[in-house]
Amino acid sequence: MKKLLLLLVLLAQCLGFLFAQSQITPQPVNVMSYNIRMDNAGDGDNQWKFRKEFAANLVKFHEADLIGMQEVLHNQLMDMASRLPDYGYIGVGREDGRTKGEYASIFYNKKRFKVIDSGNFWLSEDCDAVGKKGWDAACERVATWGVFEDKSTGKRLFMLNTHLDHIGKVARHEGALLVINKVKELSRNYPVIVTGDFNAVPTDDPIQVLTNSPEGYSLTDTRSVSPLVYGPNWSFHDFGRVKMAERSLIDYIFIKGNIKVMRYGVLTDMLNTLYPSDHCPVLSTLIIQ
Repeated sequence: MKKLLLLLVLLAQCLGFLFAQSQITPQPVNVMSYNIRMDNAGDGDNQWKFRKEFAANLVKFHEADLIGMQEVLHNQLMDMASRLPDYGYIGVGREDGRTKGEYASIFYNKKRFKVIDSGNFWLSEDCDAVGKKGWDAACERVATWGVFEDKSTGKRLFMLNTHLDHIGKVARHEGALLVINKVKELSRNYPVIVTGDFNAVPTDDPIQVLTNSPEGYSLTDTRSVSPLVYGPNWSFHDFGRVKMAERSLIDYIFIKGNIKVMRYGVLTDMLNTLYPSDHCPVLSTLIIQ
């Protein structure tokens, strides 16, 4: 009888725990794609040393939970990490797989998320060849991915961040196709988020590959399904030097799976006359269902 009572108590506790878990309301996740512009002395008044405080404070103010950053040199990675102590990061330099060259790093809110798995691959014919330029690309291009678990709900998601080549026509097409195939291979059927500077407007071939894959596995641009779209229809402005009519949208947040988009915005934040970057960050608020 005592064993039966103990078993019933344990069963009741388990059922109570499962019920409590089912009642947890999914909390919004703020996802950002943020090309921070590499540290370049030729940028004059727009050099990184003048922008780094503002660049980090922008992340804090908008309470981004997951940030795919592009053009991040190692010193910039360290600058952002020191100014964002509540965030961890994953990623490697694209030239040597360690610290040399630009990172396509993912920063994440450590109070909310933990990393379950992560990795990197290169946008090339041999995606495991560290530092290899792919096809007709002008530069080495790397992608960083991670599986993240929400500490409060136990829900997991897959996120990938990259920076597509700006020159090679073949590299741009094949790079986008590789991203689709690697997402399909690595995401384990978790909800998917893909961020990046794709150096392509929505009608260009790389974006069409991502959103209308001939193989039937496609991503959705969060801008296209958001009930609220805020800000301009462009993201690259070259520190304000590009004429308004010639500015283009080349930074994206894509999704796949059981994710609801709450809002989308292109953030034109400035600090007096100072820009945080030559790109506007893109922000989407998502519900992982």
